[in-house]
Amino acid sequence: MKRIAWWVMALLSAGVSLYAGAVLLGPGPGPPLVARLRADRLLAFWLHLGGSLVALAAGPLQLNARLRARTLAFHRWLGRAYVIGVLVGGGGGLALAFTSDEGLVTHLGFGGLAVAWLFTTVLAYRAIRRGEDVVHRAWMIRSFALTFAAVMLRIILPLEIVAGVPFPAAYRIVSWACWVPNLVVAEWFVRTRST
Repeated sequence: MKRIAWWVMALLSAGVSLYAGAVLLGPGPGPPLVARLRADRLLAFWLHLGGSLVALAAGPLQLNARLRARTLAFHRWLGRAYVIGVLVGGGGGLALAFTSDEGLVTHLGFGGLAVAWLFTTVLAYRAIRRGEDVVHRAWMIRSFALTFAAVMLRIILPLEIVAGVPFPAAYRIVSWACWVPNLVVAEWFVRTRST
């Protein structure tokens, strides 16, 4: 079951990473929201997508215990790439949050995600620098749960639209729903695993 869950997570992460790369490097303006961001906030847009796709692609490999045990040097280098990806992507995301569509609710939702993402990742990095493997692992699980918000947003938002929720309300909901449940599940996992 754990292996199936990891593969699902890895494939979904890879799919959204590839989508982000296509949006970032592809021709044309893209969907209306993407076109607006490219026109109005190009640097923040590039930073957020570029850094986030690195973190999203690296994260599942970092959480694979077998791969980590076999190739610790690779794990360390990929971990550095993940941290840089989060710092770049989170910084860009925080800048974009201040002008997100649909007002204060989404500013706070996406802004909270960016701050929590940066915070958990920095704490994970600091823990491993101190040699605290267990603490590092717990913070990295929380960090990747926030990274995985990119996947959940692309699952939840279409489901809301199909269910008939108007886009403004759906976007306000997803600005919180894409990450808060992930963090709750990660926290539950960390706490039950350590008991």
